[in-house]
Amino acid sequence: MNRIGMTKQFAAASLLVPAAAVFIWPAELWLLAVFTVWLVLVAAFWVLAERREQESRMARAASAMQQASIRTLNHHRHDWMNDLQVIYGYIRMGKADKTVQYVEQIRERMLTESKIAKLGIPSLVLFIQSFRTISHSLVIDVEIDGDVNLAELPLDGELAAESIVGIINAYRFAIRPGTGDAERLVIRISQDEQQLSVSFHCEGIIKEMDDWKMKCKRALDNSPLKLAENGLQSASVMLQAQLGK
Repeated sequence: MNRIGMTKQFAAASLLVPAAAVFIWPAELWLLAVFTVWLVLVAAFWVLAERREQESRMARAASAMQQASIRTLNHHRHDWMNDLQVIYGYIRMGKADKTVQYVEQIRERMLTESKIAKLGIPSLVLFIQSFRTISHSLVIDVEIDGDVNLAELPLDGELAAESIVGIINAYRFAIRPGTGDAERLVIRISQDEQQLSVSFHCEGIIKEMDDWKMKCKRALDNSPLKLAENGLQSASVMLQAQLGK
């Protein structure tokens, strides 16, 4: 418990003294007055402490988000420098076909990044874009069919986004670390007029299958995304949310 929390508990506990006095000498009106004033002061202190604690939580959350954004930008900057070096090398060697092919790969990657940015839920977008900075044993590939904006669909987009993040984290902590390259988790998101579909598939080895399944199901509590028929097996998850009537 932090310092503010402990102070709140001590302030609340201090009410026992005047309360006990009022209980022992109920006829003493001045004790009741002291208890009332004491109660008002403790309540005012509690409200002030709650406000300061909330401000502290918000400041820590903002700082964490800023640090995540900085790490993400640094990773992107590193990728851009690598891309420029590869393109420059192809140009110097006169390999025009290789240059065009590599630029096309960059274009496809930028198109995917654009689709991720349009998912409509900032917390989900930031989580996906910064995932490389928090995980070294698992990388994610997101494939989005068309433009999907969770915030504009007739469902609770925030809860759907929380479920997606929860399932990614279930994979993240369940993958058995290897000695080679990081394992790859492919996430496919698509929608039509009737249904939103989200699938996850990983070729990596799940350490504790039962624990992984439990975490996946827990991530779907109160979520508009539901498991499809046979949607949780092996290392794959299939989710659906009905959009039409």
